[in-house]
Amino acid sequence: MGRQKLLLELRGKPIVRWSAERLAAHVDDLVVVTGHDAEAVERALAGLPARFVSNPRPEDGQGSSIAVGARALNRETAAVFVALADQPDVPDEVFRRLRVALRDGHRSIAAPAYRNGQGTPVLFAADVFPELQDLGGDAGARSVVRARPERLHLERFEFAMPGDIDTPEDYARLHVE
Repeated sequence: MGRQKLLLELRGKPIVRWSAERLAAHVDDLVVVTGHDAEAVERALAGLPARFVSNPRPEDGQGSSIAVGARALNRETAAVFVALADQPDVPDEVFRRLRVALRDGHRSIAAPAYRNGQGTPVLFAADVFPELQDLGGDAGARSVVRARPERLHLERFEFAMPGDIDTPEDYARLHVE
């Protein structure tokens, strides 16, 4: 993008705030992993019940941010959503159904299967936390999800994966919707 995409305004708020507000409605402890623009992200999320943890090496990729966040979880945390801050329009239904799937499905991971493919957010049970804590690189948690398919529940949704913002074109598309 050439600039900090999470701080771009979308429908009157920074993109990161849309994502955090959506997720905050579905969790007891909102952990936000920040990188180089930590102060600006914290200002953008002012007033939200969030805990901020800093990834000292965000250039190491998304996996390193997930690891930092997983290490910051409270001991009593039973499950954690890994959600992307640049995906502001995830429907509440996705979070709700993934929680039910994990609770009732006797599996350790619940992921959405959208009309156009598997995506995020992904919900991980506590028994998977050690694997999340060891992540690195830019593949996010894909390796954990794929490591043991028998522990994965795919929750089917009849709509396309909510858009994320990686390019100026993505931003323009979401900005006008």
